[in-house]
Amino acid sequence: MKLALYLPNFRDKVTVEELEDLTSLAEDLDFDSIWTLDRIVVPEASDREELVNSFGMMDGFPKALPVSARGEWYQGWPLIPWLAAKTSKVRIGMSITDTPYRAPGVLAAEIATVDHLSNGRINVGVGAGWMPEEFAAASASHIFPKRHKHVRETIEIMQGIWTNDLFEYHGEFADFDSCGFGAKPVQDPHPPIFFSGLKDPKRSANRIAKYNLSGWIGIQDTPEELADWRGPIQRELEDLGSPNAMDSLELCSMYWFVITDEESDQSPAGKASNILIGTETQITDNLKRLNEAGLTMPLIWPPFTDVPVSKTLDDLKRLNDEILPKVNAA
Repeated sequence: MKLALYLPNFRDKVTVEELEDLTSLAEDLDFDSIWTLDRIVVPEASDREELVNSFGMMDGFPKALPVSARGEWYQGWPLIPWLAAKTSKVRIGMSITDTPYRAPGVLAAEIATVDHLSNGRINVGVGAGWMPEEFAAASASHIFPKRHKHVRETIEIMQGIWTNDLFEYHGEFADFDSCGFGAKPVQDPHPPIFFSGLKDPKRSANRIAKYNLSGWIGIQDTPEELADWRGPIQRELEDLGSPNAMDSLELCSMYWFVITDEESDQSPAGKASNILIGTETQITDNLKRLNEAGLTMPLIWPPFTDVPVSKTLDDLKRLNDEILPKVNAA
């Protein structure tokens, strides 16, 4: 198991200095990667728990975001070239880029440039989005009913642009004749693509298998839930004649993380479970179980509130130096 940092750019209040401190530590600790969060808006309706859907369309969550509409968070994509300049070893990416908010050709060309800026360290996470209010703010309301098709077209366009000198595409959301899009990515054949799916294992499995993607990213997944995702992915890969592809697939999930002095309640509570919130012993035990279930990389997510960055910095050191060796030795 290796570690990744989910940078807390989405908070009511966070400073560039705090993001820089976390980034510097992740680089020093030889984390695999640093990921930012994609959030375009927080609707005022969220403050009243009146969003159209619950958070992430997940059961057991309120119709609200954990950050207020007046929060001073940072957009995820502008941080990517900043991370490229601030680091030299750690990989960088956004988990996940909601493709309906971006023109596929523009996104592909810009990612290729960032791959050069980072000397071949960019990861690409893609997903469909879930919040109609955010689609409206991104001038993409018309895409919401067909958002999953937009993801498919975006993946096809990215892979086409990155691997051809000239490329044309004729689809529903992009329709262009043969064009050159500038520099090809440093990574061969192209940057790794991760798919994020929170609701439908079969859809996620199909995307991963069909497009030969490099990984899957979930959120707060228990060992049992990881098994529910691995099964369909494995079957889709076998159906496409790639039964061994699972061995190289990154199976990841985002986890809220705090080391506590007192034991936390470990009772199952869906996506709100305290999987990586607890004592050092509790977190070690849960990471061992996740490792056995096939998790290759947790995205360590500092909480939205109540935990200062200074505490998170100390916790990350303990996780890397004291907990992870026990997990990998099990």
